[in-house]
Amino acid sequence: MRWNRVLQIVDCHAEGEIGKVIVGGFGQVRGETMFDKRNELQNNMDHIRKMVLFEPRGAVWHNSNMILPSNNPEADMGFVILEICEYPAMSGSNTICVATVLLETGILPMKEPVTDLVLEAPAGLIRVRCDCKDGKVTRVTFVNQPAFVYHMDSMIEVDGLGSFRVDVAYGGMTYVFVEAADAGFAITPDEARDMCAVGQRIKAAAAEQLAVSHPENPEIPGITQLSFTGPLRREGGEIRSRNAVVVSPGRCDRSPCGTGSSARLAVMHARGQIRQGEVFVHQSIIGTEFHCGIEGLARVGPYDAVIPSVAGQAWITGLSQMGMDPTDPFQDGFTLTDTWMSRF
Repeated sequence: MRWNRVLQIVDCHAEGEIGKVIVGGFGQVRGETMFDKRNELQNNMDHIRKMVLFEPRGAVWHNSNMILPSNNPEADMGFVILEICEYPAMSGSNTICVATVLLETGILPMKEPVTDLVLEAPAGLIRVRCDCKDGKVTRVTFVNQPAFVYHMDSMIEVDGLGSFRVDVAYGGMTYVFVEAADAGFAITPDEARDMCAVGQRIKAAAAEQLAVSHPENPEIPGITQLSFTGPLRREGGEIRSRNAVVVSPGRCDRSPCGTGSSARLAVMHARGQIRQGEVFVHQSIIGTEFHCGIEGLARVGPYDAVIPSVAGQAWITGLSQMGMDPTDPFQDGFTLTDTWMSRF
């Protein structure tokens, strides 16, 4: 073999959503904070993301993360999230994968029955509780940065589809929320392809018609995600609902989505549908669950905000080396519209 780039990767998924964790082979990443390092990767080292996520090595349903040392004295470790279309400030399923990999591979010491960690994401410090038994992380609960609502009950027009009432909220990424029934969906696995096609169109219309700018960090992107939501119901003292998040360029999140759950908690709290201390069980399109709640209230610029917590589990599925031969014609990978919906 004549590889000139070699990455050490731990394959992992959180409630069905793949979150590869790159633990070595990428060298130094400049920057004081994880957001600085995110910008450095995006602007000057994007070949790593393309190598891992684009074909022929990756696929449209893959995410990845880079484990990086943090300069914050409170943090045990830092990480930057690499997704197909962006470098998000935060991701819940990826946080759960990262925490699990850090402990189960021995990068950080595991203490049973509970290991507490502080991880630095580009969004800021994320406090994590890991329940552990017999060397396995059985549950990861993270406290997210504050989530808040930009728009509530706003009407948008989608060419060829009509009018939709939507909410827009931030939970680490920015989401447009649409009631699934309004688009004719019941959030079942057989609808996934149609939900992606319709969701991308609604998302694009919302991004064009509704102004969004993060009040503390204008470099955080605007609307990039869409969540089709099912009705809320109360069962056994819990609030439950189903959802399907459409991730660009057009595929469904396999997990219930951690930042989407955080943003939905902000919408629910603004509507008086949930209080501190109540449990919200958010279910994915494939039936997996995150258990969520509101840890406190906050203020972000002009917006009232909630401090969300999200809990789920991840499983390591493999250990691998990924290499790049210097003669490989696909140094930056490729995409095709048969599965990616768009080329980029």
